[in-house]
Amino acid sequence: MLTPSPVPLPPASGAWREGDPPGRRQWYAHPEPLALEAGGELPGVRLAFETWGRLAPDRSNAVLVLHALTGDSHVAGPAGPGHPTPGWWDGLVGPGRALDTDRWFVVAPNVLGGCQGSTGPSSRGPSGRRWGGDFPFLTQRDQVTAEAALADALGVDRWALVVGGSMGGMRAVEWAVSYPERTGALLLLATTAAASAEQIAWAQTQLHAIRSDPHWHDGHYHDTGRGPHAGLGVARRIAHITYRSEPELQSRFGRSPQEAEDPWRGGRYQVASYLDHHADKLVRRFDAASYVVLSEAMNSHDVGRGRGGVRAALGRVTAPTLVAGVDSDRLYPPSQQAELAAGIPTADAPRVVESPYGHDGFLIEVEQVAALVRELLPAAPPVPPRTPGRHRSDP
Repeated sequence: MLTPSPVPLPPASGAWREGDPPGRRQWYAHPEPLALEAGGELPGVRLAFETWGRLAPDRSNAVLVLHALTGDSHVAGPAGPGHPTPGWWDGLVGPGRALDTDRWFVVAPNVLGGCQGSTGPSSRGPSGRRWGGDFPFLTQRDQVTAEAALADALGVDRWALVVGGSMGGMRAVEWAVSYPERTGALLLLATTAAASAEQIAWAQTQLHAIRSDPHWHDGHYHDTGRGPHAGLGVARRIAHITYRSEPELQSRFGRSPQEAEDPWRGGRYQVASYLDHHADKLVRRFDAASYVVLSEAMNSHDVGRGRGGVRAALGRVTAPTLVAGVDSDRLYPPSQQAELAAGIPTADAPRVVESPYGHDGFLIEVEQVAALVRELLPAAPPVPPRTPGRHRSDP
């Protein structure tokens, strides 16, 4: 059940669609089908991305920011047409901030398989129909391959820094292992070298909720007028519990009822209302089939697959690296970040983000993350103004 909201539910999906306001998005179109790790290929690949700042003449100041499961390219900036929510790391990107856009050219793609402008299940395939349940299985490596093609198109041979948390951290470590020569520095936050049994179990429970919704239709719901909103809402409730910590939920809500509601007579506790609120928000800005595709990609994550194991794969990393975990994270516990730091030859000792907020601490504790960014990035000079008469657009 979803709580009443003044904002109506989308007909079938909260995905961005052609004809919607583009906002700050730009697009990269891959010129040929993308070969996939699981076999086969994906034609017509497009990646939506946003940029801040300008690329230096020597192209040395580019930073890649990779989002988590339900994030998108809108790292910084206000909500508005085309962007239903404000930037998810707004305090990190901008003039004078850790990713100072007077000095750094910041790039944030919407992940392949996502639903905010990049090719995913809500996109139209070669037949002209939406992919839906026919969208192919993706891995983190496929997504990084697409991002490497975007880097080529932007003229970025080497990132000064690749940074990501959670699912974004999975892609960041794949970048450093697959393209060590293109990764100048690496910041991994609240992530892992390989998805654990418990992480897979939590994700599978969420996928079961979506697939059990009568409006799922094996993923072919996008043009039916009604999507699996209830199933996606249940998935979000389950996920959000794992994103926060037990002490925080207890201190914020305890056993208090929601305003005048009586839990003994069908009413809700405050914590239930909180989960309802987050479910209600997600179904208005996300697509259930993308949630499935991206969750399955996360479950497949194993940086050591086909590379002689995790230790051998991490040994390929050559970038100066910081790995940080959140002390209250029960979904990606600090032991997983300790494994990453121990396996990467160029990593410093693992760092700890102190936060009562659990896994979400990597998004909330912006000042602590900013300090890690500043530790990795050198003091780059401001990008000089353009030469008069040049016609290249501001990226």
